[in-house]
Amino acid sequence: MLTIGILAHNRPLRVSLDSIGMVRRTLRHINAPRPHLRGVATAFLTGLLLATGQVVSAQIEMLDQVVAIVDDDIILASELQERVQGVRSTMEARGVDMPEEEVLVRETLDRLILDSIQLQLANRYGVRIPDQQLDESMTRLAQQNGLSLEQFRIALEQSGQSYAAARENLRDDLAIQRVQQGNVMRNINITEQEIDNFLATEEGETLTQPEYRVVQALLSTGRTEDTVTVAAKERFVDDILATIRSGTPFEEAVSVTQPFAFSGGDLGWRKLGDIPSMFANAVPSLKIGDVAKVRSSSGFHLVYLADAVGGERLVRQTDVRHILIKPTEVLNEDAAEALAVELKARIEGGEAFGDLARQYSDDIGSAAEGGELGWTNPGQMVPEFETAMANADEGEVTEPFRSEFGWHILEVKGRRDKDFSSQVQRNQVAGFIREQKYQEELDAWLRKIREEAFVDIK
Repeated sequence: MLTIGILAHNRPLRVSLDSIGMVRRTLRHINAPRPHLRGVATAFLTGLLLATGQVVSAQIEMLDQVVAIVDDDIILASELQERVQGVRSTMEARGVDMPEEEVLVRETLDRLILDSIQLQLANRYGVRIPDQQLDESMTRLAQQNGLSLEQFRIALEQSGQSYAAARENLRDDLAIQRVQQGNVMRNINITEQEIDNFLATEEGETLTQPEYRVVQALLSTGRTEDTVTVAAKERFVDDILATIRSGTPFEEAVSVTQPFAFSGGDLGWRKLGDIPSMFANAVPSLKIGDVAKVRSSSGFHLVYLADAVGGERLVRQTDVRHILIKPTEVLNEDAAEALAVELKARIEGGEAFGDLARQYSDDIGSAAEGGELGWTNPGQMVPEFETAMANADEGEVTEPFRSEFGWHILEVKGRRDKDFSSQVQRNQVAGFIREQKYQEELDAWLRKIREEAFVDIK
């Protein structure tokens, strides 16, 4: 058992880190004035240690120690060491130059202090990250690394990391993000004039130029090939083009190798000026998913528009309303789900959706309006909401489903296509400005909470 040695009234005593964990949890509930917190913590530790009656040798054996007191929390040397090692491993893996050890330790401790302050705020605000949301986030994290969840778990363990610890670290990260967004976003305001001013700059013009993700497949023709062979290749290309337009995925269609084989690949995201000139005339006229045939001196190209941003943009909007039931300490997860099921049954029984939303919905912004969210754009809602909304018919009330916010039922009231070409540009600029402002506001807010916190570095 890992132990910690502390001198109490000139007598060295030892206690397990399990006990320290209990002390730590207890400290979070101590509401003593900040100037006296350290004394309270020391008195509590001393009392606990004296109660053990375990007096050892006259020499202090320090195997772990408190390196900082942060409001109602403490940071242990073992935590700092673990975090430093994690940062070091990450920097080594990315080939980043390692700072001096003193600098690395100091900056890591500063980050731990900030994390502690924010997690304590999350606790005071009642921020909870449900297991279901955490599992979904872990799955997305695995997918971002090109792995299944099980493969991700194995990879973590093979690198010497605990999956359970990584999961709880992610829970803390999500809680911190929630706290940051709640405190920072409300201070960010972007005016229409700011957007207009940015659009008038060279940077704004560059930012808002359409971008295209183009994939091309080439069936080459040699200069010495006779007209019969070239004609046979063109017929082959035309046949492949027809299969794509009839619904065969582009990658599958061009993977055919008999009697001829294509070469080429993904050109990635490019603005029009960066697209090869032989394709530049064809690409702007394509809709996402369309294919064009282009003849060049190299042969026959099939040009596929995989995606695009900017330019003409027709968006399928959905008019939707919902009821949100948030699990709380009073209304647990099962009870929240049961209430959502009950409300759906009552709507199907003839009760008005809007009346029930006003009475029961925990979405403060929409409850007063009978749950109305208005016309929403793709990507505006969390993934679970987007999926349920996309799969619902007009007039349909969905089965209850879970998102990070709680249990929802929604009704699709209508759908329409709207040209958002100009609005997409303005939203793109607004997002760019918001990102800049968010970082500035976040830095200022972090400095503020750090200055206001009681921090005693040992």
